[in-house]
Amino acid sequence: MATAFRVRTHNNMPATAGTPETLFTVDGSTEAIVILGLVLANVHTSQVTASVVLSSNHTPTGAPSANTDAFLVKDVAIPAGASLSVIDGKVIAEDTDIIKIDCSVADKVSVTMSYMEIT
Repeated sequence: MATAFRVRTHNNMPATAGTPETLFTVDGSTEAIVILGLVLANVHTSQVTASVVLSSNHTPTGAPSANTDAFLVKDVAIPAGASLSVIDGKVIAEDTDIIKIDCSVADKVSVTMSYMEIT
């Protein structure tokens, strides 16, 4: 099992307010990633609200049903010029899982995600 530390950034998300935009999809050749940090920065001149969704359809061993979309944060307020660290601890995302970002104003949140890739 090989590991590598990586970063994924996007300067302005989402393209359309109210429509979550994909920041990252775990590659099918990757077993999983461990999200170590996820920071949202408001690049707008006034307060925005933002959401982060982990989209997964895996069925964990012993679980009665498949995973569904889950909010890591939902409609959290970020003042103008401020940032928010979304992750408190670590979050696991498996192959084909998707991290999506939404904001109340289009193209007004900048995102940085640090993670460890497990192959």
